Amino acid sequence: MSLRRLWAIWRMPYIKLLASEGGKECIFCKLPRENRDRENLILYRSSSSFIIMNKYPYNPGHLMVAPYRHVANLDELSDDEIIDVMNLVRISVRILKEAMSPDGFNIGMNVGKAAGAGFEGHIHIHIVPRWIGDANFMPILGNTKVISEALTNTYDELKKVLDNLVARSKS
Repeated sequence: MSLRRLWAIWRMPYIKLLASEGGKECIFCKLPRENRDRENLILYRSSSSFIIMNKYPYNPGHLMVAPYRHVANLDELSDDEIIDVMNLVRISVRILKEAMSPDGFNIGMNVGKAAGAGFEGHIHIHIVPRWIGDANFMPILGNTKVISEALTNTYDELKKVLDNLVARSKS
């Protein structure tokens, strides 16, 4: 039996990013300052936090909500920041439901390196849409997650739904 290969060439930028993290600026601080929201996958900005797509998603539509302020722990956020972050988590769930019709969600935080935080110095919440049957053998046997849609296509669809949601709330 010969060894089979599944090419996952999109993973190399992520591997290089992880390898070079030391001394690099925090993405949750850097990307919002650049004002290139589509390129940086920032879907929405509020007064003290923002919604951003995960560039290396666990599932299609994987979003994150982060405060603008660089804080490592939940207890460092002000009450207003906590309310703002949680409102954006709620909005994230709404747009994912409307755009992608998931069967459920994983919503959570990895606080600290021991908990698996990729960017341990800047707290953020993951919102991962889930579908019945979305887990398969690939991550277990092949150490590969299959993402079935291009990030820019997902961004455009979620942005359209979000813009409609915002417009409906203003009328």
